[in-house]
Amino acid sequence: MGERLRKYGFVAGFLAVPVTLYVVFVISPYIQAFQLSLTGWNGISSVVTYVGLDNFARLVRDEVFWQALRTHGITLLVLPLVTIAIALVFAFLLNLGGGSRGAGMAGVGGSAFYKVVFFAPQVLAVAIVGVLWKQIYRPDENGVINGALVKLGMEPVGWMSEPETALWALLAVMVWQAVGFYVVLFSAGMAAIPKDYFEAAMLDGAGRVRLFFTITLPLLRDTLQVAWVYLGIAAFDCFALVNVLTVDAGGPDGATTVLPVEIFKNFFSYSKVGYASAMGVALFFLTITFAVLTLRVTRREKIEL
Repeated sequence: MGERLRKYGFVAGFLAVPVTLYVVFVISPYIQAFQLSLTGWNGISSVVTYVGLDNFARLVRDEVFWQALRTHGITLLVLPLVTIAIALVFAFLLNLGGGSRGAGMAGVGGSAFYKVVFFAPQVLAVAIVGVLWKQIYRPDENGVINGALVKLGMEPVGWMSEPETALWALLAVMVWQAVGFYVVLFSAGMAAIPKDYFEAAMLDGAGRVRLFFTITLPLLRDTLQVAWVYLGIAAFDCFALVNVLTVDAGGPDGATTVLPVEIFKNFFSYSKVGYASAMGVALFFLTITFAVLTLRVTRREKIEL
């Protein structure tokens, strides 16, 4: 009994500091946000007025809130699908696209160099990425893309200044920035698959497409699950890129606005701390719901297999 108490005492003492820090800097802000969402506080006054669920009722009637949710919905659909598809193809080519070499399968020539190139956007700060692509998307002939279009005799396109193109241009940047990380992630997953599986399938006459769909994808299911959850969370948390790259942080006409941007505006620009906190609570539950549903669905599919 004494030995067990000493064991648990050591564990409790070892965990006391990190658990305390987590409660103070993570759990406590969540609780404060939930509390502030029930108030009409402006962030300045010493008087805090509780309004109950009025902020949440206002959210339901707020067109900007639904516009932000629409952006999140499109991003949640496009970003994971496109990023995972591109990353899977590149990872497969870099690890198994070179065919049989010597005793086993190998990637294309120079695959190590290509992995570094693909991963390079990950080491750039999001603000730098935004400024870089802002120059690429410039609406005049001085922009990289529009400069090429002008030389081809075409009219410049307002990539970030037109509601019809702004969101898709933003999504292209998000995919460009994210794909390198998932190329490396999927490459690590493919490296863990025994090469005997691929060699045996090739001896039976399986081609590249069949190797990809019958061996690679099923054995990468856990990695794909992690990637989907991470990219889904990224779709809900794209404040920095939207704030730097888009017109008026979410423009034009709210075409690229997202909840983190609206939370920032309501908190710091409009002094609506209670309403901004209600948006934050809504964003919290949206993110948690997505993660839980994704894990549940993919786990069920795995069991059925």
